[in-house]
Amino acid sequence: MQTSFSAAQLQDPDTRESNRILRTCVHCGFCTATCPTFVLLGDELDSPRGRIYLIKDMLESGRPATEEVVRHVDRCLSCLSCMTTCPSGVHYMHLVDHARHYIEDTYRRPWPERLLRRVLARVLPHPGRFRLALLGARLARPFAGLIPGGSMTAQRLRAMLRLAPARLPAADPAASPQVHRAEGERRGRVALLTGCAQQVIAPEINAATIRLLTRMGIEVVVTAGQGCCGALNHHMGDHDRAMALARANIAAWHAELAGEGLDAVVVNASGCGTTVKDYGFMFREAPSPWKERAEAVASIAMDISEVLVKFGYAPKREAPPGLAVAYHAACSLQHGQKITAAPKQLLARAGFKVREPAEAHLCCGSAGTYNLLQPEIAGRLRERKLENLQRTGADLIAAGNIGCLTQLAGDDALPVAHTVELLDWMAGGPEPAGVKAALARRRAA
Repeated sequence: MQTSFSAAQLQDPDTRESNRILRTCVHCGFCTATCPTFVLLGDELDSPRGRIYLIKDMLESGRPATEEVVRHVDRCLSCLSCMTTCPSGVHYMHLVDHARHYIEDTYRRPWPERLLRRVLARVLPHPGRFRLALLGARLARPFAGLIPGGSMTAQRLRAMLRLAPARLPAADPAASPQVHRAEGERRGRVALLTGCAQQVIAPEINAATIRLLTRMGIEVVVTAGQGCCGALNHHMGDHDRAMALARANIAAWHAELAGEGLDAVVVNASGCGTTVKDYGFMFREAPSPWKERAEAVASIAMDISEVLVKFGYAPKREAPPGLAVAYHAACSLQHGQKITAAPKQLLARAGFKVREPAEAHLCCGSAGTYNLLQPEIAGRLRERKLENLQRTGADLIAAGNIGCLTQLAGDDALPVAHTVELLDWMAGGPEPAGVKAALARRRAA
């Protein structure tokens, strides 16, 4: 693709990178076939190729973002399926992230949307604030049907209440700063990203991760000073806040890396893992030593499935006969991190019958805050994904991302469990709630 940025525009490192990305696109359109919004809406401007044209025109002109550009870029899930499909290696993730940052700098949204985005950016990344917000949502949830109208604001409020859990689990003390010693001879040492939303909604995921790794002889460090990875803010164009959150993590993990050392920074939420692995790019223009520290942290960031393969996961008990798991491949894992085989191989090694749904490449509609900001499209994607998962005839759904698990859970769906919960169970840990529900359904049938 030809571009016409001025020399002055190319002085900006983000524009310079976007120019490089745009020039790799050859207009082939392969990306349209695997883009969830194009599949649903059939609008070229809601495909990666269409958005690339809009972004190119916006950045080259240097004008403020228009309502049309904002509408179509906002509808992008950042599922990155297009990057898996693209034969030319277009790094769409970095391009759309730059576009979102540019939009937030140049476009004034209607006040209800500005307020919602501000609340999400200042609440979700902070577990204490998020817990209080969920307690409030829990009280308001019975009244969701009373919210009037079909406006986008009303849809978003109803979506927020629907996604709020009916029961809020107690905080897990294991996620507080401390060192979890390895059982037996120490084979490795890792830092664990405990996350933000996940440790409030599903603290059992971190607990299972810590139990499983320490049982395998791996020391797990939960560092003081770490927090949200910055992904939620980053994908809303809230650049400065995202960088501040990332900087805190880099400082915390680099201190451990420079001290006793680390074999990995373990991430058990794949959406977070994609961002942590991108810290080197995010800090590419940062002064020393931040650039080097970010690169060092990013180079050892690993999804939990990668760590378990590296250290030789082995089950210690047999799964219930015939227990079938429908594996949902989170977009951030299969497209963002290019991890496709490891989780399925681990589940099979643990004794589960692993089944893959049709259209496994399509997003479930979670996508960070997408199911709150674009509830109608997210709802349609959820229904489509659940239908494909249920057609597998499996007993429960396994996934490696808290956003997907929250999106796919519900009375109309199969029980859900994080992949690491199932692997921990087969290695001697407690039975996950999702498995209990699945077995109860099987007995009732």
